[in-house]
Amino acid sequence: MSTEFVIRDSIDEAATTVGSLWPIHSFVTANPLSGFEDQPFGEAVEQAATLLGGRGYPSAETFGTALERGQIDRELLEAELAEAGYENDPATLLDRMADAAGAENSDTDTATDHVDRVLTKWLSAFLDEGSAHWSMPNREAGFYTAFRGMAEYDSDIPDKGAVADLPEAPIEAIEAVLKSYPESQWVPILEEQLAALPGWTGFIKQRAEDEGVWQSTYPISLEGYLAARLALLDAVDADIKPDDDTDVNPTDDLAQAFLRAWETTYREDLVGTVAAQSQSMDDTDTSGRPDAQLVFCIDTRSETIRRHIEVTGDYETHGYAGFFGIPMEYQGYDADVSVDACPPILDPQHHITDFPTDDDTQARHDRWSGMRAAADEVIEILEANAATAYGYVETAGSGYGFSLAARTLVPGRVHDLIDAAAELVPDDHEFCEPLVHHQYTYSGDLPVGLTTEEKVEYAATAFELMGFEEFGRLVVFAGHASETANNPYDSSLDCGACAGNPGGPSARVLAKICNDDAVKTELRERGFDIPEDTVFIAGQHNTTTDEVDLFADDVPESHADDLDQLRADLATAREHATAERAEAMGTDGSAGVTETERRAADWAETRPEWGLAGNAGFVIGPRELTSGCDLDGRAFLHSYDWSTDPDGDALEAILTGPMVVTQWINTQYYFSTVDNAVYGSGSKVTQNPVGNVGVYQGNGGDLMAGLPLQSLMIADDEPYHQPLRLSTIIHAPVERVTDILADHEELTEILDNNWLSLTVVDPTQDHRVFHYEESLEWMAVSEQTEAHPEMPNTQAVADD
Repeated sequence: MSTEFVIRDSIDEAATTVGSLWPIHSFVTANPLSGFEDQPFGEAVEQAATLLGGRGYPSAETFGTALERGQIDRELLEAELAEAGYENDPATLLDRMADAAGAENSDTDTATDHVDRVLTKWLSAFLDEGSAHWSMPNREAGFYTAFRGMAEYDSDIPDKGAVADLPEAPIEAIEAVLKSYPESQWVPILEEQLAALPGWTGFIKQRAEDEGVWQSTYPISLEGYLAARLALLDAVDADIKPDDDTDVNPTDDLAQAFLRAWETTYREDLVGTVAAQSQSMDDTDTSGRPDAQLVFCIDTRSETIRRHIEVTGDYETHGYAGFFGIPMEYQGYDADVSVDACPPILDPQHHITDFPTDDDTQARHDRWSGMRAAADEVIEILEANAATAYGYVETAGSGYGFSLAARTLVPGRVHDLIDAAAELVPDDHEFCEPLVHHQYTYSGDLPVGLTTEEKVEYAATAFELMGFEEFGRLVVFAGHASETANNPYDSSLDCGACAGNPGGPSARVLAKICNDDAVKTELRERGFDIPEDTVFIAGQHNTTTDEVDLFADDVPESHADDLDQLRADLATAREHATAERAEAMGTDGSAGVTETERRAADWAETRPEWGLAGNAGFVIGPRELTSGCDLDGRAFLHSYDWSTDPDGDALEAILTGPMVVTQWINTQYYFSTVDNAVYGSGSKVTQNPVGNVGVYQGNGGDLMAGLPLQSLMIADDEPYHQPLRLSTIIHAPVERVTDILADHEELTEILDNNWLSLTVVDPTQDHRVFHYEESLEWMAVSEQTEAHPEMPNTQAVADD
């Protein structure tokens, strides 16, 4: 085997330990320890702590607070501690955990730190995505070639060692440094070098794999990065021999016991609710046509608004992944580039663009947006030009001062003004329709539009997954988006299923598909009894203000009264939902709408909304399992009816798609909370955006990979998010779930390694509860209770 092949193979193996990082303008949540998911959770966090330096469990203070608040059942905790071999009382054990954490040592500045500083300077310049007015020269040649050609002009790089004579091929530069070490050490060496700046290397990894516009124009690879890094390390005489020492926290086993008790407390409560509701479903009369059906994203924030909508009238709500099952690349009317509007586990299969259908409204949009764009361009040029910047500040400073004062002192009024101004510039949906019909043309490698067969398949899949058996006069597909000001993390609050983009376009595409007469005819032939008077509508849920905007300009007059009533009821639901949201933010719930609008418009607001903070559960089953229950906005809810899915195909799609994505979301929130400095992104107050790709802490360093402190914490030392691994609950025959898991090793791997838990409430076995153990084995909850008498007997609830 050639040396070149061995090096490339070693790079690929080493890269698995670094999680992918997407640009912040299209924030995608991901498990920062995804490369360790083939290992048990405990071993994974231990190895990650050695490699990345991050803590893997909540602090003693966090556990103590949860125990005081009753979030950890004391009897469950005592059972877990006894099983783990601990006999002391919880308070004593928490003190032991706190003492161990206080004994950690801080790092000192080294030659490697100097290399890190040099590389972050180069990477920020090379990887810039349009924010720099003077871009780095020769970027089109690729990172390594540009570095090789310009390194001699950087005074921070010594002209010696491997840097002094860099070969043309990066693989040769890597070989020149690695040849001094045994081949058995190459992978550990490369792992440590990639882990030194995991944010930047994770971004390079994702960008190279994605092969998007920026990558094709300015290419970079892990190979080129490592070549530059190893050459720099050689030039400063840094020792790259891998560190064999592993710093194992002696209280990790203790922390695991506390964590398991906390998770079991939450899970038992949620399972008990679902099991009891499952049993009562047999006596529930679900006949009768609802006034309207609304389909929301499975996002935890949808749980709150759905609950309040359902009590305002005869409404039925469903949960479905927010890209509505259509893996597309979408380009809006004014957009210069397309965006992927589907989860990163899928590749887009179609290119969809907006095309104008109303000339007058389009002209009004173009006129106002053109004026705004021209003004923005002039301001940007004046601000960035050294010759005009000071004069611009002198002449325009008072106007800016007034604007900043207004945003600081009366952000609610600013929100009203923004709304008023927005009415002058029509939104795309007011004069455009998504081009969904097959065009027999391509955009890049993707076909433009969809064939009739594809439309039917996407619509049928949606209704099968959600268990639709009846259709109201109005069926609303509501995507979601956030509304914030001055927030680099705004896309982290948009739809995760749409790759950190708003979900409204996906909703519009599915609504247009379902309103197609040819599609309706085919669906009826496939058993979906869609009445002639059913109209499908798209909408978008603003998760910051809980306003649901319906895109219903073309709804027939026959449905005007239905639409007016729905809009009125959505406004009522919004009032109640925002009151709940305001209280969660620590403010007066009676000012819910006003307070959420203030947060949306306040340029200094670091916490416009909580996002998915609090997420801990995922329920897959009919809405009847959770309707009427306040789940506190902590559960993902995916509609599913096992009785309409005899082959298990729909459930298989949910487990291999949405469940994987929710686990990514859950683990990012978990690790960003337990160690925000390493796995999160620190405080927004001290962040600096860089290159339109991410943020630094301070004025340089690694790209921060996770969520900011303000998205997770009430205070620096008090989490709002409860860091628990995801508890998934499925309402289906346990044999069906077992068969699906047996066909998907990637699912059994994360289950067997305890990255999430899985519980089944089996409606075919008297609603009995089964908890997944390991290797496709299940334990009935009654058996678990016999093994641990201290644990609550939820089987009594399920088998009553």
